[in-house]
Amino acid sequence: MNQFLIKSFTIVLSIIFLASCGGDKKEEEFKFYTLKEAGAQQLELTVEASGTVEAISSIEIKSKASGQVLFLGAEIGDFVEKGIVLARIDQRTPTNTLAQANADLEVAKVRLTNAKNQFNRSKRLHDEGNISDKAFEDVQEASSSAQAQLVRAEVFLENARIALDDTSVRSPIAGTVISRLAEVGQVITSPTSAVGGGTLLMEMADLNKVRVRALIDEIDIGKISIGQEATLKVSAYRDKRFTGVVSKIEPMSQVDQNVTTFPVLIDIENKDNLLLIGMNTDVEIEILNEEVALALPAGSLRTRKDIASVAPLLGITKKDLNNFLTEKVAGENFNTFIVLKQTKKGAIPAWIKVGKTDLNHVEVKSGIDQKEIVYVLPSEGLIKYQQKFSERVKGRFG
Repeated sequence: MNQFLIKSFTIVLSIIFLASCGGDKKEEEFKFYTLKEAGAQQLELTVEASGTVEAISSIEIKSKASGQVLFLGAEIGDFVEKGIVLARIDQRTPTNTLAQANADLEVAKVRLTNAKNQFNRSKRLHDEGNISDKAFEDVQEASSSAQAQLVRAEVFLENARIALDDTSVRSPIAGTVISRLAEVGQVITSPTSAVGGGTLLMEMADLNKVRVRALIDEIDIGKISIGQEATLKVSAYRDKRFTGVVSKIEPMSQVDQNVTTFPVLIDIENKDNLLLIGMNTDVEIEILNEEVALALPAGSLRTRKDIASVAPLLGITKKDLNNFLTEKVAGENFNTFIVLKQTKKGAIPAWIKVGKTDLNHVEVKSGIDQKEIVYVLPSEGLIKYQQKFSERVKGRFG
């Protein structure tokens, strides 16, 4: 609407200047309005915002093993397949522990065999009455202890195998290394008791599909819905546009310098890996793209409050205007407004109901027909300014 008013004002000034400088040409009449015909119109409206590229899924690569880092298999930016060895930690201690666990298991097996043989002999003697109950109970206890020692030895052996396996860190996904926090030769200490513990070595992400976190003004957030298409541009590729889809609207607002925004997440296919984590983006979310059968310029709409200031300029008497405004109309200033129609008898006010808008034009639901003509006028303040400017120009060049 503002662009339309500026253009109209520029045309008016040009007419005034040409008329004033025309010498013997007849000065043209000062006009502060334009005439527009109701008709079909393509309505297009987008919400603009800024955003940042994020990974949809990122994984921390940790080592549960402690020791010296002997090998790192990827640099930042490298793409690695699932299962590839990313790091190796010194295996000497885990290897020795595994050997000891194997030996302990063999000893436990021998002890259990001896304990079982002793139990069988003692049971026979006890049944014959040749040993006391206390002696037989001691043999039973020794057999149970040997069985428990075997179980512990098996557990220790399994833990030793896991610890040795942990010295080789493999990629859990196919993705790109986005950070590396360890170097070859570094000695790491990884707590084994904490859930999710371990020393962070790298971070990986799948960059074939990324996400942009855009901050949408609270005024516009009600116009955004999941599934809407969004267009994005980044400084690195100014001539290229990326297309995404709104996947989530976060419910928690962010306030910065008294401006309230809501994060909106937009998922984007990134097969060429052109969009990198942390890139700043310009986001446009299309909220309206529709051709309507009947529309008018938004600048033609008036309200009950401001119609009185412009009606006299078009020859509408105060009495006629008051008679028109006597009627109470539902939806005033919401979806019902006043327009000034051009007729053979002059300008007349009329109520119309409106629908969608792209801020420059509005869809007309009722109250006006195809090809009817309406007056488009600027604000009262701009009209007065134009009139005063016209008088100054005439005074200088007239």
